[in-house]
Amino acid sequence: MKKLIPLPIIAVLVLGFVLARACATKGDQQKPAEAADSQSKPADKQDKKDADCGCDKAPPDVFATVNGIKIASKDVDEPIKARIQELQNQVIEARKAQLGFEINSRLLEAEARRLGISAPKLLEREVPQRVTNPTEAEARAFYDENKSNIEGEFKDVKGQIIGFLLNQRRQDEAKKFADRLRLSAKVEVLTENVTPPETEADRARVFATVNGIRVTSGDVEEAIKPTIFSVQEQIYELRKKALDVKINDLLLDDAAKKKNVTSDALFDSEILPRVKPVTEKDIRKFYDENKDKINSSYEQVHGQILQMLQNREQGTAASAYAEELRKAATLEVFLRPPDPPVINISIDDRPWTGGANALVTIIEFTDFECPSCANAQPVMEALVKEFGDKVKLVAHSFPLEQHKHAFKAAEAAEAAREQGKYWEYTAVLFKNQKELEAAKLKEYAGQVGLDRKRFDEALDSGKFTDAVKQELSAGDRIGVDSTPSIFINGKRIREKTREALKSAIEAALKDAAKK
Repeated sequence: MKKLIPLPIIAVLVLGFVLARACATKGDQQKPAEAADSQSKPADKQDKKDADCGCDKAPPDVFATVNGIKIASKDVDEPIKARIQELQNQVIEARKAQLGFEINSRLLEAEARRLGISAPKLLEREVPQRVTNPTEAEARAFYDENKSNIEGEFKDVKGQIIGFLLNQRRQDEAKKFADRLRLSAKVEVLTENVTPPETEADRARVFATVNGIRVTSGDVEEAIKPTIFSVQEQIYELRKKALDVKINDLLLDDAAKKKNVTSDALFDSEILPRVKPVTEKDIRKFYDENKDKINSSYEQVHGQILQMLQNREQGTAASAYAEELRKAATLEVFLRPPDPPVINISIDDRPWTGGANALVTIIEFTDFECPSCANAQPVMEALVKEFGDKVKLVAHSFPLEQHKHAFKAAEAAEAAREQGKYWEYTAVLFKNQKELEAAKLKEYAGQVGLDRKRFDEALDSGKFTDAVKQELSAGDRIGVDSTPSIFINGKRIREKTREALKSAIEAALKDAAKK
């Protein structure tokens, strides 16, 4: 299930730190050394380097061949180059922002150490008390100003809007706090151009120092791995769709030539007969399923819906015919999906099952109120049983904001873990996802034989609130945006079927055996 706004408070506060300027102020006495060096480089070379996202690693010159005809990468990229550039710019901006994050994180950690408290505690102490809660009138004003971009009536989205406005205010206060910390710290930014490393050795390049502590290119690159991979996936999907269209066009043109007919005639003879007619029932069904997003009566949009559904059916028929042509063609595709990066995810002090010294570690970020997570659990358990000591399954909590009982359920799971019954207790949670109120959480503790007095005190006191917030922050840092999110030996697995997960485990075992 996808994560929705608002963000958890710690993520919001840390995000606010990113907003603080990462660059040296005009009053800085030392001129950035690398900035001075960069000024001596030829302008065209420097501009090229500045614009490099480091995320699109030399795509092949030819994306595919169809019956001997080459489809060049430039022909595929040309119509979508603006969107590709937009995505690449996201990485460039993320890299700049991450430097600010790294600097401010070190400032925050230093101040927390000085005070003898944790960084999350420091943020919660300094920021929320300065923030006023948005009023309903302010939420209504925001809704009215942005109504064209908001789906749903005000009463349905009021809570999310208030959460969004509250997050903005927290970010503003977090930025002010970061600025205050900078006043008493020695921060030197050594480059104006936060560029990707050109070689592995280049990762040691120092971008900044905070009280003598270095922030390197490697620190930045490691942190934005999830962002880079997300952009790589989106660019791949853009190219794949554009390439599929070109392949289908070539196949259709070739089929028309073989039949000695025009493309239009081929469409009429081969595709139109396959098109499923759109009925009044289809139109009504589409309208009813989407009427919350349609600000018009059924009669007003009837014709538009009909045309859209007809176009969709024609596209489906054309795709089916093109698939038949593909099977009979000599087709080679050289465009490949990006390899997921290996993300360093801490498993210290997290519940686990399986082999203590397993070659493969499976990490799952889960939400106890998420139906998809409940569906995934039997699959994960079966895989652990099948592979035995070869795998270790590690659990991380990631309660989503839209699930009102998920956060407390995650606290309850920690309270059960304290008594050595995490897996038994969470199995009960997944079976009772619609009943996760605090009273029920306590009732389930009795069902699995926990010390109720000890459990209830932990839950009522919020003993594990900070632990769950830290879990959320850990997930946010590595790009977790939905549940369940599954990583096998640090690589995120998008397809979560039993077959796909088993295949990924087997591949990871083979890779580990080679090392």
